[in-house]
Amino acid sequence: MNTRRRLTGIVASNKMTKTVVVEVSRTYRHPLYGKVVHKAKRFQAHDEMKCQVGDKVQIVESKPISKNKRWIVEKILKSQEIAKEEPAPEEV
Repeated sequence: MNTRRRLTGIVASNKMTKTVVVEVSRTYRHPLYGKVVHKAKRFQAHDEMKCQVGDKVQIVESKPISKNKRWIVEKILKSQEIAKEEPAPEEV
């Protein structure tokens, strides 16, 4: 396996052609104060798989594709369409 960085995130936007915006969330404990901190960063990634908003995807580092794109969508881990099709259990 190669040494490229791989990140997992949620597709936030797919309005561009062959480009998606992936939001990668990170949770960590502050080193001095001990408070849990949530941070999110958005990456533009090249998309040949037709990702939809809400999909959980894995992106991999690549050579620069354009001014802002340095990531490629490697695989879709969880598709949003599958989650919509499954019927929710009804409580009586």
